Amino acid sequence: MALTDRDNSDTPPETSGVDYGVRHVAIIMDGNGRWATNKGWPRLAGHRRGAERIKQIVRAAPEMGVQYLTVYAFSTENWKRSTEEVLGLMGIFARYIEKEADELSALGVRMRFIGGRGRLDSKLSRLMSGIEERTAVNTRLNLTVAINYGGRNEIARAAAQLARDYAAGLLTEDQLDEAAFEARLDTAGLPDPDLVIRTSGETRTSNFLAWQAAYSEYEFTETLWPDFTPEQLAEMLARFGRRDRRFGGAK
Repeated sequence: MALTDRDNSDTPPETSGVDYGVRHVAIIMDGNGRWATNKGWPRLAGHRRGAERIKQIVRAAPEMGVQYLTVYAFSTENWKRSTEEVLGLMGIFARYIEKEADELSALGVRMRFIGGRGRLDSKLSRLMSGIEERTAVNTRLNLTVAINYGGRNEIARAAAQLARDYAAGLLTEDQLDEAAFEARLDTAGLPDPDLVIRTSGETRTSNFLAWQAAYSEYEFTETLWPDFTPEQLAEMLARFGRRDRRFGGAK
C-alpha cells in the first residue's frame, strides 16, 4: 500500500548543528496503529511509517548533540496483540535491519538490541546479532532498539544472574551492590537516559527502562509517532536544557 502523504525523510532539519547538551534520549514510539486507523489503513501501514520515522530521527539526532538513542519497538506485553500484527511487526523489524544495514554503517551508527531473544524468530535473532557485530566499531550514534523488552522482566533476569554469580562464588557479599546489578542489565555499558519521550498523548511509562530512567526527565506529546519530527525533538531538547535537575539534592 502506498502511503501518499509521506514526507521526504532525507530533508535535513533546520535544527542541524545545534547541540542541546542532551547525551541520551529514549523514546516510547506510540501511536503507529492509531495513525493508520485514522486514515482508514491497516495498522501495519502505521508501523511501516513508524520505521521510516526512526530513520529520520536517527539522521537528525547526532546533529543535535545526541550520542545515545534508545527506542521502544516491541514490549513483552505486545505479544497480546493479534497474531497478524505481531508477525507483521517481526517482518518489519527484519526488513528494517536488512535494508538499513549499509546506511547505518555509513552514518557511523552503532546498533544494538535489548530484551529477551528466546521468543524471537531465529532469522530475526540472527539478523540482530549480525548488525550488532557489523556496526560495533561505529561511534557517531549509539542506537539501541528494545524488542521483546520489559523493564520488570529485565530486572528479574538481572537479579537471577546476580544470584547465580553469587552462588558460583564469582561475587562476594560485599560486591552485591548497584554497580554489580547494573552490570547484568541489558543496558550494561550505556548511560542512563537524560530524557524519555512518549508520543501519542499517553502519559504512562509502560514498563520502559524501569531502573535506568529513575532520574530521567520526561516529555509527553499528543503527536502520534509517525508524525513526530526532528523539529519537535529539538524543542524538547531545548526545554530539557532549561530544567533544574537536582537528583534529590536541595536547590
